[in-house]
Amino acid sequence: MTKKEKIEFTIETLENLYPEIPIPLDHKDPYTLLIAVLLSAQSTDIRVNKITPILFAIADNPEAMIKLSKEEIRDIIRPIGLSPMKSKGIYELSHILLDKHNGQVPQSFEALEALPSVGHKTASVVMAQAFGVPAFPVDTHIHRLMYRWGLSIGKNVVQTEKDAKRLFPKEKWNNLHLQIIWYGREYSPARGWNIEKDIITKSIGRKSVINDLLKQN
Repeated sequence: MTKKEKIEFTIETLENLYPEIPIPLDHKDPYTLLIAVLLSAQSTDIRVNKITPILFAIADNPEAMIKLSKEEIRDIIRPIGLSPMKSKGIYELSHILLDKHNGQVPQSFEALEALPSVGHKTASVVMAQAFGVPAFPVDTHIHRLMYRWGLSIGKNVVQTEKDAKRLFPKEKWNNLHLQIIWYGREYSPARGWNIEKDIITKSIGRKSVINDLLKQN
């Protein structure tokens, strides 16, 4: 396959598998999405989705959140991991949203990335999923699959994001980044890989990667 054919095959396969794309993190508005994405760092969506209903029942907006202490936030989110850093980030960014943004989540990458504990990936998820701005947040699944498929050199997530944006049509970015995440979880995991289920890697993947995966399984 040419690279163009690989891209077309990948898009078609993902659209057939995921015509409707669920959002992995439960939320109801940009603020709760921002908090959920922040909490998901080095954790799992399943774990985050168990804790956020508890947190959001008490504080689902900046005004309510700053009424809690950092310690109270930390106690609630402790099962997710990295709770001291994350509670501090949640508390401080909630103050900034009230002081500088009228309590609203800003709709720009620059303003989002200026918030405590909000990096480029978190900002990209919020811009894509909350505001519909084209973005291509790269998580471990996307980073892994772009390399397996021979679409990126796989050295770091920054390069993977550049490659994804260069190869895939901009109007499909927001759907594709979610479709690839779901595909990675269901058909091309880091462990327990089954080539018969993983039709994209089987069809377009790097031969060296496929051979290594076959040896491991």
